[in-house]
Amino acid sequence: MSLLRLFSRPALSVSSRATMSAPRSALQVVRHQSTESSYTNILVSNPRPGVGLITLNRPKALNALSSELFVELNKALKDYEDDKEIGAIVLTGSDKAFAAGADIKEMAPLTFSEAYVNNFIAPWSYITTLRKPVIAAVSGHALGGGCELAMMCDILYCTKTANFGQPEIKLGTIPGAGGSQRLTAALGKSKAMELILTGNNLSGEEAEKHGLAAKAFEGGNKEVLEGALDTAAKIASYSRVAVIAAKEVVNKSQDLGVREGVEYERRIFHSLFGSQDQKIGMKAFAEKKKPTWSHL
Repeated sequence: MSLLRLFSRPALSVSSRATMSAPRSALQVVRHQSTESSYTNILVSNPRPGVGLITLNRPKALNALSSELFVELNKALKDYEDDKEIGAIVLTGSDKAFAAGADIKEMAPLTFSEAYVNNFIAPWSYITTLRKPVIAAVSGHALGGGCELAMMCDILYCTKTANFGQPEIKLGTIPGAGGSQRLTAALGKSKAMELILTGNNLSGEEAEKHGLAAKAFEGGNKEVLEGALDTAAKIASYSRVAVIAAKEVVNKSQDLGVREGVEYERRIFHSLFGSQDQKIGMKAFAEKKKPTWSHL
């Protein structure tokens, strides 16, 4: 049986869901600079200076992705995007699952008209619009929508035993949140076609080998999360202006040919000479000092 069928609770309808609720337990960590509100399907915290951490938190459903979850996730992402103290974001799940797929109980009864008119799952791609870098820390299952969500992040770290795949074919459908496009971009047409048409999976070790993951770690979620937080903290220590620009030009390489991409990169490079941080960084380098960024 596909892991996409292992979800144990249905998502709430749009009309009945409450995106914010009172804290349910002491385990729900709320950002110290935010209000006293908390989430039902995610946890948020600031484990390192300049780093925001979002943990998917539907353990009984292997972090199955629902509309309710994405309302909360997108709000947390926007809060971190707007927070001037945050320079990078980490998204993770649990040892068992980053996210084992979309919530089938929510999707199964939909009609074409409902899905089309309401633009179903389009909000799942909000994470790709962020200007700040997002690092996925994946352990366990990242299947279907879980694989797609991990691939939407800017850097993907995983455990060697992580389990990636797009098994939608087993349910009589296809990937709908960018899986066919991003998997092909990462793995090439032949390998992506094999995985999507067969519903076969890819281990974390194979994901690193084929270029889907930047790094595969020994151990479980603790180890991969530490690696992701270290990288996020390093990124957050640099000029926000330069980091945003660097992310922009790398992403642009996916849309442009090499010649056009190099020209675009050069224009962004030239524009950074108008930033305060370019002056601060080069002056500090010449004086062999550590720069103190203005983020302007």
